[in-house]
Amino acid sequence: MTTPARLIRRHPDELLIGLVSVSDRASSGQYEDQGLPALDAWLGTALASPWQAVSRLIPDEPDLISRTLIELVDELGCDLVLTTGGTGPARRDTTPDATLAVATREMPGFGEQMRQISLAFVPTAILSRQVGVIREIDGHAALILNLPGQPKAIRETLEGLRDAEGGVKVPGIFAAVPYCLDLIGGPYAETRPAVVKAFRPKSAIRQPAAG
Repeated sequence: MTTPARLIRRHPDELLIGLVSVSDRASSGQYEDQGLPALDAWLGTALASPWQAVSRLIPDEPDLISRTLIELVDELGCDLVLTTGGTGPARRDTTPDATLAVATREMPGFGEQMRQISLAFVPTAILSRQVGVIREIDGHAALILNLPGQPKAIRETLEGLRDAEGGVKVPGIFAAVPYCLDLIGGPYAETRPAVVKAFRPKSAIRQPAAG
């Protein structure tokens, strides 16, 4: 088996992202996957700093999910991995379990906030088992987040909920992602505030270069 080539960071602040869609039917060609295009499109609108992504479409097999996450973080060098699908209570929904199996630390606030957002729409949001974790190896760490499977839910989870005037009513989880990446040694990621405003303490905000 050939070892995949490590992603090359073309700019010091370029964010390397792994996108994983977990679906038995989409991976077997029974229907077209919607998760990966939705993630890629959202990142294109939300990120103001440079980024590149690599995608994987795989079935709901826990060992394969874990191996894919390890590949993206350890071998390709991704700073952030976003998964979609496989987070419910059904027996084939194993994405959170496979994610926890490769984690060095759990970040429970991400899962709590995702369910808080979804509960604004459906009471069955409490059945979601999405998790956020950090995977650390020598010299590198990455944030891994499990997202819902539907494009609308993906966007709402990442962006949050707005009121009738466009103000943020419930913050989306991506508002906390850039600062989390700062803390684990990742690149300095910036977002477009009209989509999602990244939050950093004043001491962590990079000042514009003089000139």
